[in-house]
Amino acid sequence: MSPRHRTVFVRTYGCQMNVYDSERMTDALAADGYASVASADEADVIVLNTCHIREKAAEKVYSELGRLRRLKEAAADEGRQVMVGVAGCVAQAEGAEIARRAPIVDFVVGPQAYQRLPDVLARVKAGARPIETDFDVKEKFAKLDRAPHTAPRRVAAFLTVQEGCDKFCTFCVVPYTRGAEVSRPVSAIVAEAEALAATGVRELTLLGQNVNALTSEAPDGSVWGLGRLLFRLAEVSGIERLRYTTSHPRDMDDALIAAHRDLPALMPYLHLPVQSGSDRILAAMNRRHTRAEYLTLIERIRSVRPDIALAGDFIVGFPGETEDDFADTLRIVDEAGYASAYSFKYSPRPGTPAATSADQVPEPVKAERLQRLQALLEQRQRDFIRARVGETVDVLFERAGRHAGQIVGRSPWLWPVQVSGDSSMLGGIARVRIDDAGANSLFGSLDGRAAA
Repeated sequence: MSPRHRTVFVRTYGCQMNVYDSERMTDALAADGYASVASADEADVIVLNTCHIREKAAEKVYSELGRLRRLKEAAADEGRQVMVGVAGCVAQAEGAEIARRAPIVDFVVGPQAYQRLPDVLARVKAGARPIETDFDVKEKFAKLDRAPHTAPRRVAAFLTVQEGCDKFCTFCVVPYTRGAEVSRPVSAIVAEAEALAATGVRELTLLGQNVNALTSEAPDGSVWGLGRLLFRLAEVSGIERLRYTTSHPRDMDDALIAAHRDLPALMPYLHLPVQSGSDRILAAMNRRHTRAEYLTLIERIRSVRPDIALAGDFIVGFPGETEDDFADTLRIVDEAGYASAYSFKYSPRPGTPAATSADQVPEPVKAERLQRLQALLEQRQRDFIRARVGETVDVLFERAGRHAGQIVGRSPWLWPVQVSGDSSMLGGIARVRIDDAGANSLFGSLDGRAAA
């Protein structure tokens, strides 16, 4: 088969960083002659880009591999070789086990080694079964910085600026699967932002496991934090909006708070996980902050950006959590004023300190607490989006709606906004009056004044 006809399909699990990584995998393979396709059935190479954060992540991968085994066998019957690989954090954590349990897997690539995919595939064709799980983030960034963006982009895109985490929360596998904190140089970040803007991207979300811990080397040898970087990216022609995720409360410095005050391009949305409202549980999690410190930080941010939509993360049923601890979590939801949040039952991750705790909370208790927390969070989310009704805001339109004559855009707070409008408006920003609010989206009407 001619190289120009080779095809790849990447299935993405998990977080925004995995979405970005999948796009860059596609870019890396495009440079080697592989075209991206929309389904595994069409592909010569299938990559499962996995996430280890969610419960039963590995089991979901093995279930998918069972389905792919039948697809691979059918292709072999037709005389066609299909290569199957597992990438991402499950690959990093369980590389050898994946190879042992799933004979159909031809290669395993960790999240800091996928830039080697062209070489890995060449080795598979030569009869090898590579397992690439070493850490070399600087090599990864250096190689990917030389690869052009080839995957289709919408008007909003992700851009990884930092990887890894040095915090070592006792429930989290990220330091083990992504490694220590590493920041990309300013010049590489700006160059990628310019390349994305040239494809029509108007909104960038900067990504990092601990994005506000960024320490990026500038061309003059100085070190920039996230706040200064945001100001520089706002100068990139074509980029109108900026966001970032995910942050740690310990790294929310004065410069970043000032950016929320002084930078119009920085959207009023902040994902700042707290995980628990109990000081005792926060200490057991090794979060390195108290509830009072977290709430004081939120007050400081709101003092400079009152309209900010605060999003959070919560873990329910962490080892040793009592009903009083959980009551503190319910209270912080109202005290912090969350507009939205993600919440999960604690599930042990092999290799993390909390996994070996003898004080595990029974599953029924975790389930009942999660139900109560989610009911409260859903009510607070409804309160927030209903309060937006009657406001007029700038909306970035990014796609057609489900109904004829409908277009959908991004509000400053990230919730989708649906309006009646022409597809010629896609990629543009316009003023919209919010007329109604649903469970997960807003409904508006154009007020006739274009914003950009």
